[in-house]
Amino acid sequence: MNFDLSDEQRAIQEAVAGICRDFGDDYWLLRDREGGFPEDFYRAMANAGWLGIAMPQEHGGAGLGILEATLMMEAVAGSGAGLSGASAIHMNVFGLHPVAVHGTEQQKRRWLPSIIRGEAKACFGVTEPNTGLNTLKLKTMAVRKGDRYIVNGQKIWISTAQVAHKILLLARTTPIEQVKSPSQGLSLFYTDLDRSHIEVREIEKLGRKCVDSNQLFIDGLEIPVEDRIGEEGKGFSYILDGMNPERLLLAAEATGLGRAALRRAASYANERVVFDRPIGKNQGVQHPLAERWVELEAAELLYRRGAWLYDQGRPCGAEANAAKFFCAEAGFRSCETAVLTHGGMGYAKEYHVERYLREAMLPRLAPVSIQLILSFIAEKVLNLPKSY
Repeated sequence: MNFDLSDEQRAIQEAVAGICRDFGDDYWLLRDREGGFPEDFYRAMANAGWLGIAMPQEHGGAGLGILEATLMMEAVAGSGAGLSGASAIHMNVFGLHPVAVHGTEQQKRRWLPSIIRGEAKACFGVTEPNTGLNTLKLKTMAVRKGDRYIVNGQKIWISTAQVAHKILLLARTTPIEQVKSPSQGLSLFYTDLDRSHIEVREIEKLGRKCVDSNQLFIDGLEIPVEDRIGEEGKGFSYILDGMNPERLLLAAEATGLGRAALRRAASYANERVVFDRPIGKNQGVQHPLAERWVELEAAELLYRRGAWLYDQGRPCGAEANAAKFFCAEAGFRSCETAVLTHGGMGYAKEYHVERYLREAMLPRLAPVSIQLILSFIAEKVLNLPKSY
């Protein structure tokens, strides 16, 4: 069993880290204070070809796996860009996997190159205010009229909708009472985010100010039939092709964020002198930092295994969910310990770790809750009765 990365994988990490060095701590601190999408960082990653890392080569992508994508996303977050940097490109990397897997050749030619080149930004429209994680009970309806669907409904916690040109939208095309299973009757679309029929309201939030989160109000949105992915009514099965990669990417991002925090904490502990000695000489400071290192090492192995399974075409639902759970917790604990190591200065924005701690809440909450992950593993792995 070889745990070593290949030369190509190490080169990916180094190249991405090189781009990130042009966007240092002061850049991300300013973005955290003022907001505004980090367009120059996004453009730098697009120009270097990284947005298409896991997209098909025939459409301009690199044709690499989700493992390589996770390594890239950990490098971005670990540079100090954190979730602000990672979330700016996150959707481009994983979001259109349902198109890559289930789209027609014409759809792939029409949609993928612009996403890969960074010319189009997309958002992911699934979650709704009144259904939350109960995706099968979505209320947004798409009613077919001739060669178009008319869509009405709401979505919430939709990232980058302020700047997006397109939306990957899951909507019900057959009322739930008319299908045999709740997983039937949902259809997946990739279409223009038409702001004359979609009102986008930004949600003020705890962290990651430069990557917006929004509530969408959809009123009479017209979607051409050719913007539907795959067969009508099978959208839920298609969306699953994006869920495991999303969990794995977020796990890698949380790990990178935790490593950025740990690096800052260790540096501060070496430099900060109290009672005539660096605080890092005290075991009460050393031991928590050492524990965080152990946890982050385990986190990396977990997300890498899940990504490897996905790339091999093997089932990875339990591993992807486990990685998202464990890496999010490990990243959060590392950020928390970094703030505590800094003492009072950990509360100051100029030391950056308070920003990391605020961002570290996101992987714990999204795209699926801790409780639902544990329920999934209890049922699917441990064969315990379904609890919800």
